[in-house]
Amino acid sequence: MRRRRGDRTQMYAEVNVVSLIDLMMLLMVIFMITAPIMQGGVDLSLPQTDSRSVDSKGGMTISVTAAGVIYVDDTRLTLSEFRASFRALVSRRADQGVYIRGDRGAPYGIVAQVLDVVKNAGVSNVALVTEPEDVTR
Repeated sequence: MRRRRGDRTQMYAEVNVVSLIDLMMLLMVIFMITAPIMQGGVDLSLPQTDSRSVDSKGGMTISVTAAGVIYVDDTRLTLSEFRASFRALVSRRADQGVYIRGDRGAPYGIVAQVLDVVKNAGVSNVALVTEPEDVTR
């Protein structure tokens, strides 16, 4: 059958979604790989306890590494800098809580001094962050 000069071809209103599905799957794989990397914070090996875990989102997080280095959120401070600046830092966010994350290998004296500075600043909402205990042991 030949088409005549005035005849039109029939239009198909279909959307080819195969390439869109491929793109969606690629983006999903990229986000699955990069999401764990994008989690901020200081890498610590927290002690394991039997108590309920505390969610430290929203408040101020103080981390003490195994080497005794203190981080307020992601800012590295010495103990003397921490003592001098903590009242000013916490004045804006004390109502949201202060979460102390001490590495299981951190010197107990440093963690105790950090806790003392926090308590002396008048912060009453303080929590020690731990990991849930592994029940397979």
